[in-house]
Amino acid sequence: MMIDSAFILAAYLLGSVSFGIVISKLFGLPDPRTVGSGNPGATNVLRSGKKLAALLTLLGDAAKGWIAVFVAQQWGLNAEMVCLVALAVFIGHLYPVYYGFKGGKGVATALGVLLAFSGWLGLAVLVTWALVFAIWRYSSLAALVAASMAPLYAWYLLPSESYVWTALVLALLLIWRHRSNISKLLAGTEAGFGKK
Repeated sequence: MMIDSAFILAAYLLGSVSFGIVISKLFGLPDPRTVGSGNPGATNVLRSGKKLAALLTLLGDAAKGWIAVFVAQQWGLNAEMVCLVALAVFIGHLYPVYYGFKGGKGVATALGVLLAFSGWLGLAVLVTWALVFAIWRYSSLAALVAASMAPLYAWYLLPSESYVWTALVLALLLIWRHRSNISKLLAGTEAGFGKK
């Protein structure tokens, strides 16, 4: 029980590390919470014009989700505990203890978690995101569609119901965190890449 609790706490603390903030500081860029959308994620870091910084942010936020789940799996935790670790690292990203519980929207971290659940699941979600983004050029819309499809992909690809339910919870939390983007998309005021 203590080991399980330690894994959950460690996952939350790992999730609380915001690579958008860390990388921006290392690159001498403004704190991403103070510019653009105010979100410390890769998309907002990209608006600084530093593609490498955005890429490192994306990789860092995805890696922490993947590492937390992968280590829990390798340690031999059962599926339910692995799912709690997955939720802990994701919630840490959304509500980080290090930054006053004000974090990102969780797209990259969710992707990392799903990739650890199954490489095929992560790939399906990533391809969905890329296709939607390529057509409409809205990162938020791509994230919303990919998140909505994730539980369906998980239901088809994964044998564990716990993983499927976790994918659903991740999707619902991610959609909730994008509620302001949903309002802007409906109003036609959302900022899109390559759009005026």
